[in-house]
Amino acid sequence: MIVYAECIFFIPDVHSLKGKRSILKKMTDRVKNEFNVSIAEIDHQDLWQRTTLALVSVASVKAAAEGEIRRAIRFLESNPEWEMTDLLHEYY
Repeated sequence: MIVYAECIFFIPDVHSLKGKRSILKKMTDRVKNEFNVSIAEIDHQDLWQRTTLALVSVASVKAAAEGEIRRAIRFLESNPEWEMTDLLHEYY
């Protein structure tokens, strides 16, 4: 089972791409190290205060893949530097 999620975040307190990339690097590195998911920025690379992250998890059982995605999303949402504005889930 493959579980795919797209998360759109608004980052209100950054004023440069450098500031945005600092936050993204910190969060994506932690997600890669702590959860069994792949993560990448897939949209809004040139906007300061907005980003879209894609997360993918693969497992033999839907519940395992879904659980990893949910834990990773909860971790991303816990960052006080940004707020999630949209979330999309898909299953393959």
